[in-house]
Amino acid sequence: MKYRDLNPSTRTIMTPGPVEAEPRVLRAMAAPILGQFDPEFTTLMNETMEMIRELFRTKNRWAFPVDGTSRAGIEAVLASIVEPGDRVLIPIYGRFGHLLSEIAERYGAEVHNIETSWGTVFQPEAILRAIDRVKPKIVAVVHGETSTGCMQPLKEIGEACRERDILFVVDAVASIGGADVRVDEWKIDAAIGGTQKCLSVPAGMAPITFNSRVEALLLERKKIERGLVDPGSPKSAHARAIRTNYFDLSQLMDYWGPARLNHHTEATSMLYALREGLRIVLEEGLENRIDRHRLHEKALVHGIGAMGLDIYGNPACKLPVVTCIAIPEGIDGESVRAMLLNDFDIEIASSFGPLKGKIWRIGTMGYSCRKKNVLHVLAALEAVLLRHGASLQAGRAVQAALDIYHAQA
Repeated sequence: MKYRDLNPSTRTIMTPGPVEAEPRVLRAMAAPILGQFDPEFTTLMNETMEMIRELFRTKNRWAFPVDGTSRAGIEAVLASIVEPGDRVLIPIYGRFGHLLSEIAERYGAEVHNIETSWGTVFQPEAILRAIDRVKPKIVAVVHGETSTGCMQPLKEIGEACRERDILFVVDAVASIGGADVRVDEWKIDAAIGGTQKCLSVPAGMAPITFNSRVEALLLERKKIERGLVDPGSPKSAHARAIRTNYFDLSQLMDYWGPARLNHHTEATSMLYALREGLRIVLEEGLENRIDRHRLHEKALVHGIGAMGLDIYGNPACKLPVVTCIAIPEGIDGESVRAMLLNDFDIEIASSFGPLKGKIWRIGTMGYSCRKKNVLHVLAALEAVLLRHGASLQAGRAVQAALDIYHAQA
């Protein structure tokens, strides 16, 4: 045969995504296919919506997955609420703030950025000052920035946006299911998650939620698209038809709502996967899950420090599910990553932009976030660095991590 049987290697994946899929999720993906309007399948859809609400800690009516990777969810939200000429404020403290800006610009937004050094986040006051200066229709923020391992506090920003009648959109792709995300309490109008990170589901769906403020805008734009609003009316001057079809949230509302109007063919096996992943998250309990991620982060950080390596970034704003490590001077970071992969079947990540070649990123996310993996990556990283001639506190990393685990026992 020209092509051999599919037999991917078994890896210990310690990147900021994708991570190792939960075995129960993979089993769910092998379940028999149902038609997308089969009552049994629409029941699964409704259950998935209920679980997404619990995941985001919201009472929003609308909570469903967009078919596609996390970026599909981000684009669906921005494409559906951004109208040409809208002012959109996007604070940038890493790679994915630039992504939000690029998508908003593609849909005609007048994007305003403020930036801070990578490895830090914004004080809420800095964003509030920019809000009052720019007077945007939308503020869009990345919650957990995997490129820098930092997490932006959101509560004060959400309160300020609500007071000023500004829509607050949050990219929670990296944080949902591993760190605290509170959509209603933080007054987030629309939030986007990802499956391939802390939910331990393969990439391919993006759970989102949005509230009645967003819904009102979507319905107004839908009327214009269908010619139900006089083009010369005052309302039409403030809203225009949604330009995308696949990512049109107003059409997806018809699909996921009681009308069940056909929009696309649902990704059946991916829905099974997401439903099972969400069920596992809620079975563990959100608080227990957050505590588990913090425990393994603490063990990893103590091990890295005991080895003699430096953690990159301000520890006060560290993203608990991603740890960034400064590459020691004189060490070829890509050679280290290659040896980890080839000799230990462990994958860790490099970074982007100004941090490329300067840091490694280790994710402790979802199913990958467990004691065996943390001890394995610490022992392997130490061995590889010694082979590369690095000066280390040999033998201390695993012991430091064990100290954390045994103290919790």
